[in-house]
Amino acid sequence: MPDDLTKEATEGNKSHNPGINNINSIRHRTGGEIFSNLSLDERCLSASLVCKYWRDLCLDFQFWKQLDLSSRQQVTDELLEKIASRSQNIIEINISDCRSMSDTGVCVLAFKCPGLLRYTAYRCKQLSDTSIIAVASHCPLLQKIHVGNQDKLTDEGLKQLGSKCRELKDIHFGQCYKISDEGMIVIAKGCLKLQRIYMQENKLVTDQSVKAFAEHCPELQYVGFMGCSVTSKGVIHLTKLRNLSSLDLRHITELDNETVMEIVKRCKNLSSLNLCLNWIINDRCVEVIAKEGQNLKELYLVSCKITDYAWEIFLPQHNIGTTPTPSPPSSPPPSTPTSFFVNEVTVEQLVQQYPHITFSTVLQDCKRTLERAYQMGWTPNMSAASS
Repeated sequence: MPDDLTKEATEGNKSHNPGINNINSIRHRTGGEIFSNLSLDERCLSASLVCKYWRDLCLDFQFWKQLDLSSRQQVTDELLEKIASRSQNIIEINISDCRSMSDTGVCVLAFKCPGLLRYTAYRCKQLSDTSIIAVASHCPLLQKIHVGNQDKLTDEGLKQLGSKCRELKDIHFGQCYKISDEGMIVIAKGCLKLQRIYMQENKLVTDQSVKAFAEHCPELQYVGFMGCSVTSKGVIHLTKLRNLSSLDLRHITELDNETVMEIVKRCKNLSSLNLCLNWIINDRCVEVIAKEGQNLKELYLVSCKITDYAWEIFLPQHNIGTTPTPSPPSSPPPSTPTSFFVNEVTVEQLVQQYPHITFSTVLQDCKRTLERAYQMGWTPNMSAASS
């Protein structure tokens, strides 16, 4: 057994070489730091099988700082408590889609891991404000919290985050339908270091929240309010954000051309703009975006009121090092004439003319999907098709 012989030789030489302990310590620490960057599956299902020494390193809980437990139904309150008890230096954990644990397990984890920096729990519908309040109370250094699609989360949890987690930089509360301006404004006023915020279909979030974030969080770079009850009156406040680089305004009620044009003019660092599902955005707006958005790399316009004329203007000004992405739908909304949309023949011509630009339409996306399938070895079953 080579490992046993190595161990014996090492122990036998300790008295003759007093520096051996330091060498082993360095070796253990360096190896552990490497393994701490591996995913849970890579660590437990691959690296740990190489040899006994690697197995011991992989099971050493002092190096378990980042845990991705997502979609594992064997994750229970007991398991979370056991992990937290053995490794109290966890800085990141992802428990998305884990349905077998409850608020109890998250509370224990938060209590025993005060250095937690990043907490992710998408679609954990069994969790409530109790979990968020525990994380806020015991993890004051928290920088990122993503808890989308949690039906039980309310403003009470957000208030605790806003008052106790002053280091927050990245938040995601999409599809948490009980959240309102009341909780969001507390976060805006308390978490002045925020850089990223994403909301989706939060119908109780209105212009008041957008205004609060624009006024109190000057470091914001990424902002998304897809499908929230936000209008141009709220969006216009985002012109105050000089560091804004990515803006997602999909499906915003009454978002007008003037507001979008003003944002592009004032936010000079804007590199990504998503205006999909806004029926009012038209060629005139695209023309201003083309002239003013010199740093723009991504532009998404699915189901906007644009024609071929918009791209005749836009593309000549953005043909070097940029990737605007016009994305007309396969069919327009019932109230919008088909003549308002870029036709597929035009898109085909643009694809040939500007190969460095990714054009996204239903047809183009289907073509790319088929190409990837062929590259991965897929072949159509012709016999099944003919039958």
